[in-house]
Amino acid sequence: MKSHKAPTRTASVALLLAALAATPAAFAADLLQVYRDALAWDAQYAAARATAAAGREKLPQGLAGLLPTLSASANTTWNDNSYPTRAQPPTDAKFNSNGYSVNLTQPLFRWQNFVQYGQAQYQVAQAEANLAQAQQDLILRVAQAYFDVLYAEENLKAVRANKEAIAQQLAQAKKNFEVGTATITDAQEAQSRFDLVSAQEIAADNDLEVKRQLLAVIVGKDPGELNRLRADATLSPPQPAALADWVAAAEQGSPTVQAQQAAAEVAAREVERNRAGHYPTLDAVAAYTQNNAGQTQFNNQRFESTVRQAGLQLNIPIFQGGLVNSKTREAAANRDAALAALDNARRNAALSARQSYLGVVNGIAQVSALEAALVSSKSALESNKLGYEVGVRINIDVLNAEQQVYLTRRDLARARFDTLLAHLRLKAAVGTLAEEDLQRVNGLFER
Repeated sequence: MKSHKAPTRTASVALLLAALAATPAAFAADLLQVYRDALAWDAQYAAARATAAAGREKLPQGLAGLLPTLSASANTTWNDNSYPTRAQPPTDAKFNSNGYSVNLTQPLFRWQNFVQYGQAQYQVAQAEANLAQAQQDLILRVAQAYFDVLYAEENLKAVRANKEAIAQQLAQAKKNFEVGTATITDAQEAQSRFDLVSAQEIAADNDLEVKRQLLAVIVGKDPGELNRLRADATLSPPQPAALADWVAAAEQGSPTVQAQQAAAEVAAREVERNRAGHYPTLDAVAAYTQNNAGQTQFNNQRFESTVRQAGLQLNIPIFQGGLVNSKTREAAANRDAALAALDNARRNAALSARQSYLGVVNGIAQVSALEAALVSSKSALESNKLGYEVGVRINIDVLNAEQQVYLTRRDLARARFDTLLAHLRLKAAVGTLAEEDLQRVNGLFER
């Protein structure tokens, strides 16, 4: 019988994309729904959730070092003994002996265990901070992929509209040349532009397909038609308005900073935990032992014994070959490295906040400028068309004006998406990015 292996996740994604490519989607997905699909599918976030679950187990593991331990053991032995003597034949003894014991140990003073329990609390905090960072990264990746698809659609739409306009100009140029009202140069220039825009259309169409598949990999399915950004959508500036407030918040609230802060605390306590190798330990111990045998060495009477013990056990380390000192120095070096990494995390968080803040502020200004430029480009196009009809403009002037309109429209779409993404990144830099922020952005899109 042939064995069938379960398909890998990569193979599943490939099969999914192939099936979806053959079946057009019948619904439009909004940004919030796409994110919720990604929560259930994305492999990176699934790995982060599992890693966080593993990190939470550090707390019960650390607590175990402070709690009592109880162990039990049992034995049974078959004895076949012979005891030779001078005065009489050897004495044979064949019997079964068995026993069991129960041992209880309660640590009273083991400083390294107390330190380890404190470490566990910070390790759990580190795991939670890493999970929060993973969730914020998922929001950003979904938004980036969603906006990339919409921008690729806008780019393709602009290229095709430009191609159509150039085709009309090409036909007009050929007609004017045939009737003798224009030179062959106009037709050749229009043909050159048409060939170039045809190549751009192929590249834009390919880019759109790639962007759609990248989004499908994150959400686990083809989202179909995506809701588009409303033309009248208003992009709001950062609140609070002061850059310094965002930088200060990022240096404290960034999940990366919080995770590294917890790691530094763990590293600092590791020094103390290793140094505790020099300290004595004190345990309360108790034991109960029961033994019995079929007979003793000298007679056939049954032998039984019961031992009950309780007391304190003190252990004083004296010399361990320099191991404790070496591990303490190693932990101190790792602590210094963790503190340096914490400083670096804070600097990077501050830099990310500054970049994102400027991305929002400058993005809003750029959107306003491009909106004005689009109006001017449309007016210039109409003027060039009118000038071409009356003979004061040539065909290349009209083509350049048309191209400028489509390029401005495409750049405006990119500026809007970049500004929205910068706003999300700004919230992520200070550690407050959540589904509610994505919901507010989603409200700017068509329903």
